[in-house]
Amino acid sequence: MFYDDHNPPHFHARYGGNKAAIVIRDFSVMDGSLPPRVMGLVMEWAAIHRAELERDWENAKARQPLVPIAPLE
Repeated sequence: MFYDDHNPPHFHARYGGNKAAIVIRDFSVMDGSLPPRVMGLVMEWAAIHRAELERDWENAKARQPLVPIAPLE
């Protein structure tokens, strides 16, 4: 997430040279792409951590520190 990012609330994922911006509300891909296996892992992680992603989006908009989110185990 970036402090000065635009709506809708979303997060950025990177893998190798690939990047994607993913909407938190419905996990649709706003921009970019990731390999299918990686996208599946990102979606699994995002579903587990949706509330934390929403909290961090609000923190970013308020220019407050983001709280690290645990990786997928």
